[in-house]
Amino acid sequence: MSKKENIKEEEIINEQESVQVEENQEVEVEETKEEPTAEQLVQAEKDKFLRLFAEFENYKKRTTRERIELFKTAGQELMTSLLPVVDDFERALTHIEEDKEAEELRKGVLLIYNKFYNTLEQKGLSRIETKAGDTFDAEIHEAITQIPAPSEDLKGKIIDCVEKGYKLGDKVIRYPKVVIGQ
Repeated sequence: MSKKENIKEEEIINEQESVQVEENQEVEVEETKEEPTAEQLVQAEKDKFLRLFAEFENYKKRTTRERIELFKTAGQELMTSLLPVVDDFERALTHIEEDKEAEELRKGVLLIYNKFYNTLEQKGLSRIETKAGDTFDAEIHEAITQIPAPSEDLKGKIIDCVEKGYKLGDKVIRYPKVVIGQ
């Protein structure tokens, strides 16, 4: 009986090996059948090329926009450093106006100030107009302090502008510093 069992086991093993060999051959046949055709390869390469071309076009547009934005705000650091000079000119004009004897000096300082400020305006600098009584807007103004409002209608509004604000193009480079009524 043991010989019969051995023969049966060998037959079962042989059958399993033959089934496995057949499955392997079928898998190899299936793999060779899925090879892409020349048209599919060409279409895949066209698709890859179109995607790459579109990506490159987007890159060119983005860099062009960034370059334009850079040119608009290229002088931001220089403008920001010149703003205290503008403030000093305005303070000087205010004090010279009080002194009636220095009329010629006032005219000269005013001439220099106007020329300087006009040059800055030509480069894109503009003043943010802020007057007492305007409504406070946190996106445009910088509140440095709050004081009790002198009247009921000035609550939440600007009482005084301590320092003027400026824009370079559309970008705010210095927010106006204001006092608000509480």
